Amino acid sequence: MKVEVAYALPHEQKIIALQVEEGCTLREAVVRSGIVELFPEIDPDSTPMGVFGKAVKDPASTALKEGERVEIYRPLIADPKEVRARRAAKMKAEKAAQAAGEDKQS
Repeated sequence: MKVEVAYALPHEQKIIALQVEEGCTLREAVVRSGIVELFPEIDPDSTPMGVFGKAVKDPASTALKEGERVEIYRPLIADPKEVRARRAAKMKAEKAAQAAGEDKQS
């Protein structure tokens, strides 16, 4: 069956198509794809993986289906909740400053 293995960096991405037998796991597909030779930072035993955007808890025992794409995830640079909180605080401060400026003009 045909599956794909994908990995993306901010400046580069690679999708490798390969043929595997029924019962092939996510981890096995990653190893067979050779993507680890291209991106040595990938550790098939510990790097988080998923299929079409859904994380898989146990890539070493989860079998793939025809046409699925294994996605190899890299660590987040920043916590999304923290980024949203900072953005909201900044917007609140800008609105307060704008309101203070309008009060001075009145």
